[in-house]
Amino acid sequence: MQTFKRDLRVDAPLESVWAFHSTVDGLLALTPEWANLTVEDVVWPQGQRDGDELVAGTRINMAVEPFGVGPRQTWTSVITERATEDDHAYFVDTMENGPFPEWEHTHSFYADGDQTVLRDRVAYEPPLGGLGAVGAPPVLWGMFRFRHRQTRATFGEA
Repeated sequence: MQTFKRDLRVDAPLESVWAFHSTVDGLLALTPEWANLTVEDVVWPQGQRDGDELVAGTRINMAVEPFGVGPRQTWTSVITERATEDDHAYFVDTMENGPFPEWEHTHSFYADGDQTVLRDRVAYEPPLGGLGAVGAPPVLWGMFRFRHRQTRATFGEA
């Protein structure tokens, strides 16, 4: 498995940053247009829905067509873990099916005074074997650069 990590500090309290990142609207706002992401369906676990918050067990059925090239690919992510504490919160989404043979994205948020540190960690097996191993890191870098730029634009740079 390969690992991609990226950290960001923003000038906003943990509760605000966490709430923004924990919804489908946050997912859409944090995905670059070139990914051509559409959310086809969101299935919350029975009796566990809390507004639009992505709780453990939530399944998000999406389609992507990066750069408009090739056929649209379906992608199902499942929120496998979710926890909040006084100064830390995180959730994990795992790809159930999609373009990567393996994908686990841990979204961690740490309070630091009135600021928040975000830590994204993706453990993945690249698609297309060796070709994907070369192409995946630049695509991930671009996606997370966009995510963090949007987060800074929303909350302010620390």
